[in-house]
Amino acid sequence: MTTTTLAALVPLLPFLGALAGLLLGRTAPGFVRPLAVLPPLASLVLAALVAVRQGGGRAVDAYTLLTPTGSVPVDLALRIDGFAALVAILVAFVATCVQVYSTGYLRDDPRYPSYAALVSLFTSAMLLVVYSGDLIVLLVGWEVMGICSYFLVGHYWGTPEARAASLKAFLVTKLGDVPFLIGLFALGTDAGSFRITRVLGAVANGGLDHPTLIALLLLAGVAGKSAQFPLHTWLPDAMAGPTPVSALIHAATMVAAGVYFVARLLPVFEASAAAMTVLAVMAAVTMLGSGLAALAQDDIKRVLAYSTIGQLGYMTGALAVGDRGAAVFHLLAHGAFKALLFLAAGAVIHAAGTNSLAAMSRMSHLRDRVPDAFWTMTVALLALAAIPPFSGFFSKESVLGAAERLATGHPGPAPGAAGWIVLVAALATALLTAAYATRLWLLAFRGRGAEAPDHGRQPLTMTVVLWVLAVPSLAFGALAYRTLPGWFDGRSLAPTLLTSILGTGLAVVGGLLAYGAWQRAAARAPRVPLGAVAAHPEGDAGLVEAEAIAAHEPAYGDIAEAPDPADPGRLLLGPLYGPAASGFHLDAVYSALFVRPVLGAASLVRFLDREVVDTYVRGAAALPRLVGAAVRRAQTGNVQTYVSALLAGTVVLTVAVLLVASGA
Repeated sequence: MTTTTLAALVPLLPFLGALAGLLLGRTAPGFVRPLAVLPPLASLVLAALVAVRQGGGRAVDAYTLLTPTGSVPVDLALRIDGFAALVAILVAFVATCVQVYSTGYLRDDPRYPSYAALVSLFTSAMLLVVYSGDLIVLLVGWEVMGICSYFLVGHYWGTPEARAASLKAFLVTKLGDVPFLIGLFALGTDAGSFRITRVLGAVANGGLDHPTLIALLLLAGVAGKSAQFPLHTWLPDAMAGPTPVSALIHAATMVAAGVYFVARLLPVFEASAAAMTVLAVMAAVTMLGSGLAALAQDDIKRVLAYSTIGQLGYMTGALAVGDRGAAVFHLLAHGAFKALLFLAAGAVIHAAGTNSLAAMSRMSHLRDRVPDAFWTMTVALLALAAIPPFSGFFSKESVLGAAERLATGHPGPAPGAAGWIVLVAALATALLTAAYATRLWLLAFRGRGAEAPDHGRQPLTMTVVLWVLAVPSLAFGALAYRTLPGWFDGRSLAPTLLTSILGTGLAVVGGLLAYGAWQRAAARAPRVPLGAVAAHPEGDAGLVEAEAIAAHEPAYGDIAEAPDPADPGRLLLGPLYGPAASGFHLDAVYSALFVRPVLGAASLVRFLDREVVDTYVRGAAALPRLVGAAVRRAQTGNVQTYVSALLAGTVVLTVAVLLVASGA
């Protein structure tokens, strides 16, 4: 079987699994779990075979004309280089882990068949994006992921939080997709083709007429899909969906698509120095803002959501300094430990029973009750904080090293200022990342909150997946930084001495600051009573409804609004705590700038329609009705009345004629 055929099967198998799961979900429920697990597992095996055959060497290209358009053709094309081969393995690996984990996590969910089918479709769409060699075909996978995220985030549609989160995720990403679509058409028109190889050839020959405009339009879509400032606000709210979905979105699909797209078409962005500078600023603001926001969140999943936004900022920062090898290296390492973080958080939520009891400031004695989640999450948090020798250290240092080289005068495709912007922001974010990672670990496993009811041990499928993901979180970086350069652009990914010392030192400082603040806060804060903080905002009925909808993961809105005073984030952030906890009020800003004007315009249109247009229509109908009523009153059916009216009219006409004649 050729490499091209194997590659075509990689996205096709999860797609067929999704179709079969939807068709057999009701008639043959016993096949649902095998159909959920086996297709992504087979895709993982095939993706590994494709990677072995590709070997990091020359890209595999294959295409056939999909449809003649009369101008720019659309090809069904595959392009498999080192980037695509490795990212496909990541996607299939994480998807397989998520599907296996979900068989235990959602074992009592009545909508599990549709959930599993949508996860498979989600996986297929991302694999299509990874392997696609044509921008229009890539766009198909891009948009299918958007609709899958809408349904999966809204899986618990019985809760208002899930409905609002799914709608927000869909609308915010679509806000970025509109300019993204325009940019794709402009790029294809300038290059004369939508095939990636021809687009890159046109860029190399200076064939783009509007590189800055095209790059900025494409960046809008990337910001929406990869949750970068200013279109990142949908991702924390998307935590209303099932935790395995969060793991899939954050680790290997959806948000990774934007970073991968820029890495695939980096020469397009490098053709414009302005676009690279904008990308650097976007990455810097995203890193710093998300780090501060994560330090003020009380819900464990929202901390991880802001963490994802910040780590994606590292990746876009690496792209902004022109090093896509470092960006994809961090994408691969981050995929493993972020999937582990979310799935371990799912085990914590499963143990606590409700999200209100899984708010970090109200956890207690979870270390002994979920030892597997404790040890594996510890590994993942150390990788997130970039502590050597865990995988995050090597991948994050490759980003810092790339930024340092550009900032110190090494030639590159971006201005030197972009290097300084990314380097300073990334170092500051290293401190913030270690601080909120330490805070999460302390509050989750050494917390002094209320005792939660014991919901028993986690299913074996959940525990096994945690330990499987712990292996690459620990060992991937040390093995990969030596071998990956040959799969990418050949640039070294080895840590540099200066950035390693600075990055690790700042991470240690951040961890120590969080630990000291936690000790100080815990010493002066009383133990929080369970009944004072675990109330559902809609009362007991709301909590009962949420638990009935999701036996293992109730509504996201169970979390009380006011955080516990023992939170060390309060001491670390001081007056910034309130704004950071609310995401710096960006939703309020968007509401004032966009939502309220649209609602005001809609109210004006409704007023004009009801009071002006409807009044005119009613008046136009009322006049004939009044005339008809008057005429109808004259039609009495009495002959004497008609003769009298005829005589009276004759008299009136005679008098009128005489008056006219006498006047003449």
